[in-house]
Amino acid sequence: MGKGLVSTFAMAIALTGAARAQDQSAATPSDVIFARKIMMDSIGKNMDEIEGMVDGGKFELTEGREHAEAISVMLMSFPHLFPAASNQWKDGATRDPGVDTYASPDVWKNFSEFYRLAQAASKTAFRAGRAKDQADLKKSSDELRAQCDACHAAFTKKD
Repeated sequence: MGKGLVSTFAMAIALTGAARAQDQSAATPSDVIFARKIMMDSIGKNMDEIEGMVDGGKFELTEGREHAEAISVMLMSFPHLFPAASNQWKDGATRDPGVDTYASPDVWKNFSEFYRLAQAASKTAFRAGRAKDQADLKKSSDELRAQCDACHAAFTKKD
């Protein structure tokens, strides 16, 4: 094993130990719920931009690809914003839509399916980020919209 590889390996082990030693208690369930609301809003805004372009707005392939790339990264990260402590749904509770969760307890009961759906949508957005033309971007964005709608139907509560 080369000296550089040994040093890199040793650094990785040291960083892993440091990460485990971090005090994560500062991040409350309310903080993580707010963070995922912000991320979902950002995903929605990027989708709106793509859909506006491909449905008759001013089409800019490079810009559409950039929006799709951003969505892909956010969706890849999104499931990690659902730690068990953020399962805060209570039937009949008065909720503030700005800060309270609408995530169904089904997210945590069937997390593997939730994770699978988010990763599949991330891959679709990734493909959209490589669209060759407007028709290609529209096809991918329509597929992504259907995936988002299916996940919301399965894992979002309504008042």
